[in-house]
Amino acid sequence: MTVLLRVSNVETAYYGRLLVLRGVSLEVAEGQIVALLGSNGAGKTTLLRTIMGMIPNQPQKGTVEFLGRRINGWDPEDIARLGLAYVPEGRGIFPELTVRENLLLGAYARNDTRAIQEDLDRVYGKFPVLRERSRQLAGTLSGGEQQMLAIARALLMRPKLLMLDEPSLGLAPLVVREIFRIIEEVHREGTTILLVEQNARLALNLAHYGYVMETGRIVLEGRTEELRENPNVQELYLGVHREVSIKGYRRYKVRRRWA
Repeated sequence: MTVLLRVSNVETAYYGRLLVLRGVSLEVAEGQIVALLGSNGAGKTTLLRTIMGMIPNQPQKGTVEFLGRRINGWDPEDIARLGLAYVPEGRGIFPELTVRENLLLGAYARNDTRAIQEDLDRVYGKFPVLRERSRQLAGTLSGGEQQMLAIARALLMRPKLLMLDEPSLGLAPLVVREIFRIIEEVHREGTTILLVEQNARLALNLAHYGYVMETGRIVLEGRTEELRENPNVQELYLGVHREVSIKGYRRYKVRRRWA
């Protein structure tokens, strides 16, 4: 299985002093959906921003390789041209531009005009609401529509790997289900995905492999069916409270911590 993305022993610090990532290593193989779980402040977004070259002079240690090429120190634009797309937490759309203008920004590095139009028609087919609102200012869309726009814009890049940061954040349950249906469809069509997601249950049901981050470190990894059965993951991320009964006394919740 071809490894598209390899992160090896990465350390990232803000302002050169505030260490956030502490020896992080992970891999994303071609054709996979890989989930990255962790509590707020664990370092998940910092990791994606480090991979994308969005934190100046970082990582300060370790390597980031994409398609077998070391991309440490590359500009985000050059990384994107290589085939790595990033949909940030908060979506990162341009509210003062129309939906169509936002979408075309996803193809800014391409010069194949006919193929761009074909891809635009394709994403309109996948996201019909965006076709309906193509001339509407992006800032007037609902949260779910903005998330669809952010994903659609990334697909205009024809990425080999799509990184999604908290795509369900702030969305109603029905909209979340629709977003995840679209993510699954995008994957079936051949796009590899690295998914950071607060809804661990949805992420583990969708992904093939997963990593768990705590305080800037990877503390657990494995196939998602294994992670779903792990008592730590069940307790901390899936809301499963394990209980025991001791010789007829009342039952106590067992709070487990990482070993």
